[in-house]
Amino acid sequence: MTFPVTSAATAQNPFDDELVDPLTDRSLPAQDYDGEQLELAERQALRRVAGLSTELQDVTEVEYRSLRLERVVLIGVWTTGSLTDAENSLFELKALAETAGSEVLDGLIQRRPKPDPATYVGSGKAAELGEIVAASGADTVICDGELTPGQLRQLEEIVKVKVVDRTALILDIFAQHARSREGRAQVELAQLNYLVPRLRGWGDAMSRQAGGRAGGVGGGVGTRGPGETKLETDRRRIRTRIAKLRRQLAGMKNTREANRYRRRSRQVPSVVIAGYTNAGKSSLLNRLTGAGVLVEDALFATLDPTVRRARTPDGRVYTLSDTVGFVRHLPHQLVEAFRSTLEEVSDADLVLHVVDGSHPDPESQLSAVREVLGDIDAGDVAEIVVVNKTDQADPLTLERLRRREPGLIEVSARTGAGMDVLARAVAGALPVLDEEVCVLVPYSRGDLVSRAHEQGRVLSTEHTGDGTRLTARVPGSLARELERSAVG
Repeated sequence: MTFPVTSAATAQNPFDDELVDPLTDRSLPAQDYDGEQLELAERQALRRVAGLSTELQDVTEVEYRSLRLERVVLIGVWTTGSLTDAENSLFELKALAETAGSEVLDGLIQRRPKPDPATYVGSGKAAELGEIVAASGADTVICDGELTPGQLRQLEEIVKVKVVDRTALILDIFAQHARSREGRAQVELAQLNYLVPRLRGWGDAMSRQAGGRAGGVGGGVGTRGPGETKLETDRRRIRTRIAKLRRQLAGMKNTREANRYRRRSRQVPSVVIAGYTNAGKSSLLNRLTGAGVLVEDALFATLDPTVRRARTPDGRVYTLSDTVGFVRHLPHQLVEAFRSTLEEVSDADLVLHVVDGSHPDPESQLSAVREVLGDIDAGDVAEIVVVNKTDQADPLTLERLRRREPGLIEVSARTGAGMDVLARAVAGALPVLDEEVCVLVPYSRGDLVSRAHEQGRVLSTEHTGDGTRLTARVPGSLARELERSAVG
């Protein structure tokens, strides 16, 4: 189902110097026109975004979707940038909603200088939104932004259905996809931090308070007690749970730091794959290491970090880590909750910044990821920009990226194109942590020869009567051990 783009916009007549309203054919005074921005009528109009309806692929899906999936209408406020930027943002919200398991019925945007502080889209347009919701049979409205508790409550009262903002939607997706114990704890912590300021009651259920003097005025049965409202009780329980989760995550962080220290002590370089969600990071990890991690055409399919060992074409060993994908306006609750996981990026020697070449606006993905990298103090880590999905990319988009990012590498994790070029680029960008040694290792220290094969690059070996003559490039610590154990 395709929805035409409609707008109650005013425009300038190209054959006349005066401004006219196409709806009324009346002239507009000059002060109503605000230069290159849209006029007041257009800023306040809801604009339907074409192509946002989820199409049913098979008639047999109708019964399943009506039973299992929520039916949603998307709404966004366009404050800056072009119409294309606003529509791309709403299409991304559509992908998020479908990843969460919803059926998208309609999508609308309103042009405003800033979201309405009371109802997000303005009271009049909120009433129109309510009519659209009722006509389409939707049961949920999803807003392309983070709503304040007041906006959430007042918009629900007008549209008469559940209202969810972008942050809650992303948190819901994370909750569905987290698999490890640490991942689930991080998501729960983010959800609770989001929930605390938004606890609210309907009627008197959350505001009824116990307490007072026995037998005093205003007292009576059922009014004496700890003097705590239901709202306060829920907040106290949530804060207790938050404290427990933070203690658990602190313990998990210590374990990760110990593993990281062990890798550092062996002087194994670390490479991290970072990038926008659904850019193909896990596919790239599988191509480079054969890791066999989950690959799915869905947003946030990977939440639990994966670390695998890989080798450069010249034999050097390094670790390759897959990380959670980023997204525009990533909720700060998630950045804080996943900070311990994202520290893998800030401690890395090299970041492979993966970009989806088939996306209509990959430049915005680059900017969004770099913004998050700056938030976690990883902005100074060496970076290689890897444009993935080049087999599906528009040549004009690739040309734009080449001009913006000199030295980028174009690959297709699906077909394997460009992977050899990427492997050589990684080898050239890794820090030089090894030294060349030529030693005679006694046969009793075969473990050192094995470590040289595992941790370094063996150039030659020769078996003699006294031991193994080894020429290799190895980490500095192993070089010292080889020299101490050498014969003669």
